[in-house]
Amino acid sequence: MPLPLVMLVLFIGLPMLEIYVLIQVGQVVGPLWTVALLLLVAALGSVLLRQQGLATLATVQNALARGELPAGAILEGLVLLVAGVLMVTPGFVTDVMAFLCLLPPLRKGIAALLAHALSLRVLRGGDPGGPRHPGGPRSAGPQVLEGDYRVERDDT
Repeated sequence: MPLPLVMLVLFIGLPMLEIYVLIQVGQVVGPLWTVALLLLVAALGSVLLRQQGLATLATVQNALARGELPAGAILEGLVLLVAGVLMVTPGFVTDVMAFLCLLPPLRKGIAALLAHALSLRVLRGGDPGGPRHPGGPRSAGPQVLEGDYRVERDDT
């Protein structure tokens, strides 16, 4: 999906959806209960986010202590960061999205998708359109240059 379209959906479509859902919930339960429900969901989400964040931090620290690279846990932490941003955004739709990011199996799946997307980007040399050179994806090894040479002596 092109970036301008993503930005349009995020900054125009999502707030419009949030307003619609807030109006619908407000008509069913009333405005005071709607605000109270939003505050309750935000408080519950904050507690869960803190708990999951601390558990992920402990996973990162344990992996580092063993001398391992905690790439998966770091990506899960990134998903938790997104969940935190969604949690502080007022509205029920973003709260549901945040709670979905807090579910460990779904969070691990999102982190795996991120890892796959990042690895493809690295293999393509940072260019989302494909390799920059005709030789294919860049390798992690040394670059070999082929050519001819001749020895010239200056015997003066």
